Amino acid sequence: MRATVMYGAGDVRVEEVADARLIDPTDALVRVTRAAICGSDLWPYKSMPHDDAGRRMGHEFIGVVEAVGSDVETVKAGDLVVSPFLWSDGSCVFCREGLQSECLHGGRYGWGDVDGGQGEAVRVPQADGTLVVLPIGADDELMPSLLALSDVMGTGHHAALAAQAGPGKTVAVVGDGAVGLCAIIAACRLGAARIIALSRNPARQQLARSFGATDIVAERGEAAIEAIKEMTDGVGVDAALECVGTGQSMATAFGIARPGSIVGAVGAPHGVEVPIDSVIFRNIGLRGGVAPARRYIPELLDDVLEGRIHPGRVFDFETNIDGIAEAYAAMDERRAIKSLVTVGAKETRR
Repeated sequence: MRATVMYGAGDVRVEEVADARLIDPTDALVRVTRAAICGSDLWPYKSMPHDDAGRRMGHEFIGVVEAVGSDVETVKAGDLVVSPFLWSDGSCVFCREGLQSECLHGGRYGWGDVDGGQGEAVRVPQADGTLVVLPIGADDELMPSLLALSDVMGTGHHAALAAQAGPGKTVAVVGDGAVGLCAIIAACRLGAARIIALSRNPARQQLARSFGATDIVAERGEAAIEAIKEMTDGVGVDAALECVGTGQSMATAFGIARPGSIVGAVGAPHGVEVPIDSVIFRNIGLRGGVAPARRYIPELLDDVLEGRIHPGRVFDFETNIDGIAEAYAAMDERRAIKSLVTVGAKETRR
């Protein structure tokens, strides 16, 4: 089968690899129909040292179950399923608490003997605790929004919940990537009265407004902090959603948060230091982390199926698996917000 392999910064290829297959009785074999490139995939794309063995890529996918192990009970061959970006058993102490991202027996796609999601098929460990059956056909027009549930929509939702965004509150979202834009959807869904999006990209600003942003701040750093302080009578926002993971984005989130509020941080951290002085002397909390997407998929799924949210609009570049190198480049160069890969179909870009 074909799969995406990264050999170093900027060197991503589609190659023939060993076919995915069942190994454990709790496995499912899923033939991928659609996959996505995540913003976190760009970190190795920018900085990974050369590795002769290569690294299998991808953790967001939808597909059709081809076979299941003898212990699998909740999915069967022929089911159309979406997978969260981490696999989990659904039964350990953390899974029972709704924190599947910390599953004692879970893990990540593309590591060890587990296939990456940007390929033709994936062995999904712990299928019962991981996969969610989709009650639609494989060609349904909602597919991009359903694919977004595998990661970015759940991660944006996690940021909003962690920061306690809710009815009547003023929320700011730091980051205009797919997660930040989905965080706007989440804050709006939770009833926020005012949502400030930090973005300097006109196309992303427009999408942010369509998702529910009421204000746009194009400044960065100290200028952004001052602008938002002025907009909030010098007080700051009730909830700051940090969706980037850089030192500047974290400093901005803490700088715009009002005393007593919480920063909901979900950006994969690179060079980040938590401003402990703000935590202690301004009484600002920090929550977030790796989103338990499996917990959120069922409730968000209903909203997608009923047309209440449309997170699939963050996909603005489409291709088949042969065009995946260009899909990475488009996101890295910020020509695209997020890339969707249709496996087994002709190449179609936009």
